[in-house]
Amino acid sequence: MVANEDKAHQPESALIVGGGPGISASCARLFAREGMRVAVAARDPDKPVLKQLDDTNAVARYRCDAADPASVNDLFGSVASDLGALKLVVHNIDGRVADIFRKEITEADPELALQTLKNGAFSAFLVARQAATQMLACDPDKNGLRGTIIFTNASAGMKGYPKSGAFAMACHAKTGLAQSLARELMPQGIHVAQVPIDAAVGWRQQDGARAHRLVGPDVSDNLADPDRIAETYLHLHRQHRSTWAFEVALRPWVETW
Repeated sequence: MVANEDKAHQPESALIVGGGPGISASCARLFAREGMRVAVAARDPDKPVLKQLDDTNAVARYRCDAADPASVNDLFGSVASDLGALKLVVHNIDGRVADIFRKEITEADPELALQTLKNGAFSAFLVARQAATQMLACDPDKNGLRGTIIFTNASAGMKGYPKSGAFAMACHAKTGLAQSLARELMPQGIHVAQVPIDAAVGWRQQDGARAHRLVGPDVSDNLADPDRIAETYLHLHRQHRSTWAFEVALRPWVETW
């Protein structure tokens, strides 16, 4: 009985796949403040922002190429061994390859298009596959939840823009994956949700201001705030199963859509 009680009071474990200073960092900080054991995975886990998360929030860092099946398998095995079974997994990789973005179809490089699909949609498949495998092996909690899988997506998952064919393919594929998994896994106690971000994300700079590297500084909340996005992700994880949301599109109040 004591062992069961100790297990019931263990903190939840969360994994964020895709590490950067925006949504991933905001999620890691919020989840840690909420008492979760948090891991973040990236191709380069030694990025300064990830080292800072390790130092200030005890966020565990892991190296992973999310487009490689063996690397994803190793990641989930290591995190489960170190932090316990995962209750929340966030896939936060859009997969865009710079040299194919804003390219007309006649000039788009097929190899870069394939890499975009692998980085975005295929990595989402691999991460979700491992997450579902772990979560289905666990008993539901008192609210019937085995775990939550959240996909960050873009407005390209809802509409394809000109000169963005490869990115639109990857985002639409992630939308289809999320829809399929929601219908398959939600009846088994796994909450699946996707969050299309219809905006540039303005993450916090050293001077405290928010900015996006291409758009520039935030003006009157015209850039999405990653801290507010993280709050949405936490809310999704904590929703009651009688009202699970599947898709929550987030955009600033001034965004044209």
